[in-house]
Amino acid sequence: MRKQNKIVVWPVYFDSTRARGQGRKIPKKYAVPNPKLDEICKALDKLKLKYEVVADAAYPKMPWRKTGVIYVEKGKEPKLEVLKLIGRKLVELRGGSRKG
Repeated sequence: MRKQNKIVVWPVYFDSTRARGQGRKIPKKYAVPNPKLDEICKALDKLKLKYEVVADAAYPKMPWRKTGVIYVEKGKEPKLEVLKLIGRKLVELRGGSRKG
């Protein structure tokens, strides 16, 4: 994937235990506690989105935690809408649990 054709997706974007200032990008109703890279990949597979995983990457605000990053192929939707779609699917995959 070329750089301009991808959306950068960090697990912290979907973490309901984090505040917006700590990296969460979506509303808590679309977030789950401590999302894992493989869960996000499952959500992307269900949404039929193409992606690339870099498992040993660290979120810039937390360089000591290697949570990984996912590069999702960019479509027509804005990044925030794609993140909300992924978040909804994560909540669904976890059985509707949004605690945190």
